[in-house]
Amino acid sequence: MEDYNRILDDILHTVNSVDTPGKVASYIPELAKIDPFKFGVSLQFVNGETYNAGDYDERFSIQSISKVFTLSMAIQCIGDKVWERVDVEPSGDPFNSLIQLEHEEGIPRNPFINSGAIVICDILLSELENPEEEYLKFIHDLQGTDKIQYNEEVYQSEKSMGYRNIAMANFIKSFENIDNDPQDVLDFYFYTCSIDMSCVELAWCFQLFATHGKCAPDGTLFLERNQIKRINALMLTCGFYDESGEFAFRVGLPGKSGVGGGIAAVYPGEFSIAVWSPKLNEKGNSAKGMHALELFTTHTEVSIF
Repeated sequence: MEDYNRILDDILHTVNSVDTPGKVASYIPELAKIDPFKFGVSLQFVNGETYNAGDYDERFSIQSISKVFTLSMAIQCIGDKVWERVDVEPSGDPFNSLIQLEHEEGIPRNPFINSGAIVICDILLSELENPEEEYLKFIHDLQGTDKIQYNEEVYQSEKSMGYRNIAMANFIKSFENIDNDPQDVLDFYFYTCSIDMSCVELAWCFQLFATHGKCAPDGTLFLERNQIKRINALMLTCGFYDESGEFAFRVGLPGKSGVGGGIAAVYPGEFSIAVWSPKLNEKGNSAKGMHALELFTTHTEVSIF
């Protein structure tokens, strides 16, 4: 039997002993304040076993990892009609690219790039009475507590510098793939990205995608098994922007990254794992986080391949 405490401690030592290149997401002023040398990891099996190392209990901004949760809510609301508004193909371009939107007439390549997540937020704005409250309740139901909240400072910081997202939302609106006021959609989008979680909390929420759609605290079925299969497939092919192929090649798990330095991944039926290290590589993914997950799946010989 694997000694996961030792494995995680070894990974912590290895990644901290290397001067990994990269920098924090300084284009969001509030994120630029984060200590770039933080590192945490939490591994949680579906049978309840949990193993942690480093700064695993310190909260950070989940940023684009939120896109997995908003997609899950949209599928809860309208099912397969989601795919009439967003595609399911890897983008091959940066997460905030505008180029493909013109060629593809306002249909984003997938729900995990910014344009796709903005369309998903538009869907939720149309379907929910109180989107901000109901999104937070969704997270609380997954977590089993109401301790997770929006970070108002991160929200305001992101909103103040969201020029490209503003352009993107209005551009999609011109193709009639946004129904609501673009500013209302963006306000909700920025809020969804501003959630703070620790590695422990994030891994716990990602149990949803490891347990084929059941909520970890009480076993409530949130999504059908085939719906979770499609979300996991999208995480594998699109969860890391134009570095998704590299992540699949090196790590071999479905996952999602965020520019706050977090990465969450799953082995369906077995475990969820979350890592956090704020220094990002040139593609916008956590450099140490990717290294740590590669070490984990290489050592344990556990991946979906």
